[in-house]
Amino acid sequence: MSIRARKKFAAKVAAAAVAAAITLTGCGGGSQQAASDGTVTLRFSWWGSDVRHKMTQKLIDAFEAKNPNIKIEGEYGDWSGYWDKLATQVASQDAPDVIQMDAAYLGEYAERGALLELKDVDLGKFDQAVADAGKVEGKQYAVTAGVNAQVVLANPALVAASGVTLPDDTTWTWDEYNKTAAAITENSKGGVYGSGAVSGDAPMNLWFRQHGKSLFTADGKLGFDENDLTGWYEYQAELRDSKAVPPASVMTEDVTASVDQQGLATNRFALAWYWSNQLGALAKASGQALEIHRPPSTDGTAAGAKQFYKSSQFWSASSRTKHPAEVQKFIDFLSNSVEAGEIALADRGIPGNSEVRTAVLPKLTPEDAATAKFIDEISSELGDAVPVPPAGSSSVVEAFGRYAMEVHFNRMSPADAAKKAMDEAKSTLG
Repeated sequence: MSIRARKKFAAKVAAAAVAAAITLTGCGGGSQQAASDGTVTLRFSWWGSDVRHKMTQKLIDAFEAKNPNIKIEGEYGDWSGYWDKLATQVASQDAPDVIQMDAAYLGEYAERGALLELKDVDLGKFDQAVADAGKVEGKQYAVTAGVNAQVVLANPALVAASGVTLPDDTTWTWDEYNKTAAAITENSKGGVYGSGAVSGDAPMNLWFRQHGKSLFTADGKLGFDENDLTGWYEYQAELRDSKAVPPASVMTEDVTASVDQQGLATNRFALAWYWSNQLGALAKASGQALEIHRPPSTDGTAAGAKQFYKSSQFWSASSRTKHPAEVQKFIDFLSNSVEAGEIALADRGIPGNSEVRTAVLPKLTPEDAATAKFIDEISSELGDAVPVPPAGSSSVVEAFGRYAMEVHFNRMSPADAAKKAMDEAKSTLG
């Protein structure tokens, strides 16, 4: 089973565990009381690599040096076991005080009363959309730990070899993207394609936003109808027929490959859609200085692309903590301290605080610096914040992608695929 498949499986198991376990939360429990000398101990959980674990310990050390009466106990592991463990802890009334949170689970935990409302964390230096990304039903249950954006990454060597010139990314449209990628495919040799798949949920959400709709609504419903989805699948058919993207069999293999083995990383795709924080890993794998470009729009304007910042992860806190003031002080430090920013750099994404982002820029790798510059450049072009995904959203997104592939395999028409996908999505969301 691939890494991506294991993650998907773990996410589905964890989602089911949350639904069953989180409802058992009651009163009492939580972290320990302050020690007799007035020292408060907070438990802090996160997932990540060994590099992240060591870096996060440096963040803890820096905070404790400034706050000698607050001690932080780290609890960490990898993604695959993180959510099962957290669900069990919440069910047994033993949740960590501070929790690294993901958007896929934020709504689930917040709606069941497991998270603390973060009223005392300063978000004054956050773009409004970044701040709002941590809200559920208007209440701040999370603070963005790092910012990403959906981008089109380009391999300039492959583009140049094709003789095709990329349009200006502030004005290109979806039709121009299709024509450009198709021209690259036609003029390239050795199995090079103009673009990788454009069928993921992030491009799909941008398409809907540009048509006045959205993938999900704030109340957890689908933000579009069957006709809208048919239009999206018709665009997939256009990409298929023009050969802007590879055959469906190639795309299916690509999506299950590790990032360093995907088409952009192995110099087979000239263009590909990714989250901005993946630039460094892809550039390293490809051996190329990849370029960041904006996604296309329907009206040929940068603002019309309705871009949005995606929180790579969040800081949240248990509603059961006995030390809400100290918890929020720690989250404020992680979110707003330049010292914390200079330790973490871009490990969890580009800092959400604009002042911290400016301060750390000289210390970033060239790829992370380019990402930070791009994040700043699009700040005036953003659309509305994306609502927190509802429970069951991961299964719904998987279904939309699966039926997109049915269109690419030419086994279903866009209209038939849209009908089947909508029926399945509505059944999942209830």
